[in-house]
Amino acid sequence: MPPYARPPSQVTAASQKTGHRFIRRLIGDPLSITLILVIVLALLGIGLIGAELYVRKRVGDAVAAAVECEVKDTATVSLGPTPFLWQHLTGHYTGISIHTAGNQIRGGKGMKADITVNDVDLHGNAKSKGTIGALDATVAWTSDGIKETVGDAVPVVGGLIDSIKTDPSADTIRLSGPLGLGSITLKPRSTGGKLGLEVVKINAMGAPLPRESVQMALDVFTSRLTKAYPLGVRADSVYVTDDGVLGHFSARNAAIPASKCLAHI
Repeated sequence: MPPYARPPSQVTAASQKTGHRFIRRLIGDPLSITLILVIVLALLGIGLIGAELYVRKRVGDAVAAAVECEVKDTATVSLGPTPFLWQHLTGHYTGISIHTAGNQIRGGKGMKADITVNDVDLHGNAKSKGTIGALDATVAWTSDGIKETVGDAVPVVGGLIDSIKTDPSADTIRLSGPLGLGSITLKPRSTGGKLGLEVVKINAMGAPLPRESVQMALDVFTSRLTKAYPLGVRADSVYVTDDGVLGHFSARNAAIPASKCLAHI
């Protein structure tokens, strides 16, 4: 060993003494302790924020995918201000807001839904993925969307329609052909929890026509549109506005089925 080199044992001992002195000095300095605590808390905070954002993204994407599958339109999801990481760990969620793009809801063109979901419990079983305590939805149906939808549902009538006018005072919608050649007046209704369109009257060249044939076609269409609402959703009310139709839908204490669309959750 060269005469100028310390034995390994002395080097180790010196290093340990230096380390001990540093630790004692650090512990004896309140400012250093505070700084360490601040750094540790900052790192923990960054980790929690990262986890919160990750969980929000994953859950938001899953809920949006389930809604898009049901309504056949794109959707955005907001999970509210409540810390979501804890909700995710417990399997209980609340304050979820969902907004569809307004292109359609199933076969109903020009329909847009704004949905609020509360008290979701994802502790499911073999028959259910969990329960939803409360779901409330406001559905707006534009005049142009109604015109397109009726045209698709009753092609014979749809080919004669070129304008639509709503009458909130009478709670009716009037679809008219060019030059007054014909018109059909509809009344939106909510019966047995289902959305429907009642034919009030039909005119062709100023003469009234039987309502039954058009009513039957509309009933077939609306039954397909509202068939098997997910989660037992019911139409509570519907009324005509200046811009179209507005309806309120809801569900309470609904089981979440393991269906194709809700399998995304």
